[in-house]
Amino acid sequence: MIDIPRPGQPVRGSKSGAPIMALFDLLGRHWAMGVLWTLTEIGPCTFRKLQEECETISPAALNTRLKELQAAGFIHRTEGGYATTELGSRLYDQLKPLGSFSKEWAKHLEKA
Repeated sequence: MIDIPRPGQPVRGSKSGAPIMALFDLLGRHWAMGVLWTLTEIGPCTFRKLQEECETISPAALNTRLKELQAAGFIHRTEGGYATTELGSRLYDQLKPLGSFSKEWAKHLEKA
């Protein structure tokens, strides 16, 4: 069984394992959001194609993130490779506004 952060269990930043903290723990892992983002943006990918798209990710890190994201229910294997699940697509839709906000925040920091 793959070890992923789970709501209700202690996770990084939360002894109680609040669901949002468990999600942030998972997504905060090296390349986790990048893998999810890439699969959602370009569609199903083979391992090799996904590694090319993520550029600097090592095969070991990619393999680990794929296993974790599958265990969490955000991606799955298809005939075309790895793809986001409905749940993974919904998560991506929730993250997109944070991407926009991050650009506003960067501008704010440049002015400060």
